[in-house]
This record gives sequence, C-alpha cells and structure tokens, in this order.
Amino acid sequence: MLRITTHAELESLTFQLEGKLVGPWVKELEDCWCTARTGRDRTTVRVDLSGVTFIDRAGKHLLSAMYAQGVEFLCAGCLMKAVVAEVRRASMDICRGVEP
Repeated sequence: MLRITTHAELESLTFQLEGKLVGPWVKELEDCWCTARTGRDRTTVRVDLSGVTFIDRAGKHLLSAMYAQGVEFLCAGCLMKAVVAEVRRASMDICRGVEP
C-alpha cells in the first residue's frame, strides 16, 4: 500500500510518499504526477521518499523518468539514499536512450 500526499505551494509541489512504491501504486504516482504538474511548468517538483519502505523495478523506472524531467528527491536513511543514487544513474541512461 502507498499513501500519496500532495503539498502544493506557490513555487513548489511535493509528493510525500509513505509505504511501498510497487505494482499498481507506481501507476497511481505517475497519474498524480502527470495531473498535478499540468500548468505548473516553472514549479519545482519534489518527491519525498522519507516514508517509503520499498521500491520495485517499475517504481525505480518511474522515478528515473521523473528525475530526467527535473524532479528532486528528498530521502532519509541509507536504503533510500542508495535507491536515489541508482535512480539518478538510470536517469542518465534514459536521457542517452539506453534501455534499463
């Protein structure tokens, strides 16, 4: 299960995630991201991963695509910091057109 809380401010939009970013919840985050960013071209978008306990391959792929489009990540703990580092590396591959 995943809880997605959106914090919209004047110059930023933050998705606070809690739980596991897996399976159908990956599509749910993608839908939230696509809907919320409409009309917010200059807004900083952040994903707060501090409350996330697990991310599957599809979740990492989505986060990589989000990062490639300028999304920033907030995280705590060694596990999520390692996942974010992996996502950033994968994002560079996406930008170069390399399959993950």
